[in-house]
Amino acid sequence: MTNANNIIKRSIIWSLSVLAVSACSETTAVEQEAQTGTTPTVIQFNNPVIQHKFTADPAALVYRDTVFLYVGHDEAEVGAGFYNMHEWLVFSSTNMVDWHEYPVPLKVSDFSWAKADAWASQAIERDGKFYWYVSVEHASVPGKAIGVAVADHPAGPFKDALGRALITNDMTTATDIMWDDIDPSVFIDDDGQAYLFWGNTRAYYARLKPNMVELDGEIMVIEGLPDFTEAPWIHKRGDWYYLSYAFQFPEKTAYAMSKSIEGPWEFKGILNELAGNTNTNHQAIIDYRNKSYFIYHTGGIQPFGGSFRRSVCVDELYYNPDGTMKRVLMTSEGIQK
Repeated sequence: MTNANNIIKRSIIWSLSVLAVSACSETTAVEQEAQTGTTPTVIQFNNPVIQHKFTADPAALVYRDTVFLYVGHDEAEVGAGFYNMHEWLVFSSTNMVDWHEYPVPLKVSDFSWAKADAWASQAIERDGKFYWYVSVEHASVPGKAIGVAVADHPAGPFKDALGRALITNDMTTATDIMWDDIDPSVFIDDDGQAYLFWGNTRAYYARLKPNMVELDGEIMVIEGLPDFTEAPWIHKRGDWYYLSYAFQFPEKTAYAMSKSIEGPWEFKGILNELAGNTNTNHQAIIDYRNKSYFIYHTGGIQPFGGSFRRSVCVDELYYNPDGTMKRVLMTSEGIQK
């Protein structure tokens, strides 16, 4: 009985200790509110930013103090072994937390010459028009292709700007694969010259004419990007150009820097580690209201996310004094209000 009594006593003491700690925690919160005059911050889990649909391959455009988010729509069934993507979606936000969804602005079927695969894309504004460059499967030219759609509003509706593809697989010969013409990234430099970057296993770029729907010169192959897989994204900060891209497979995000958009590019290392629960890693980088943001996807949405059921997330991006970028910290909390 002595041992039993000792056990009971220890259990009572432990329970009282837990209650005391809880009481102290509650008192601390009350005291904090009394001392500061504010309610303690409640952290929200804001990643993924879109949770009612599976979204992937993000691109973003800042226009008139609003962020427009362009994504592909993952529609694969649970357990599927490949992508099922027929349309692109657009959302907007003015605080990077609350996102407004628009009607579906663009589908593969809007391109008469395309037959499948609403893969990665990017949109840009020029002279009041919005040009959206997209990856699709061509209906008659074997392989992937890049098309361009145009609209008068960043959320569309968009229509085919050319009636044909801008880039087809037979225009690029640095590799013999059928899927190297994907993942377009478009950029307009300070002098008004527009560029299109894209690729898989080999990275390409070309100048665009002012009308944004024709190439202006030959297609160039980019060197100096170790283990380039896909997903190039171009942005500029100060005097530096940044080319980030999907690195190896499964994919991390790496990046290179240059003083010229046409290179040469100096490799700077890993920017983002493997994205959770997905083989791919696809990024957009923007500045908005004096902060920098890294937009990406994971397969981490509960309960059935994965490589073909992805979800877009957002976290802050930071730079070092020398212009290099700090490695991204992917979080569940994301951006807070």
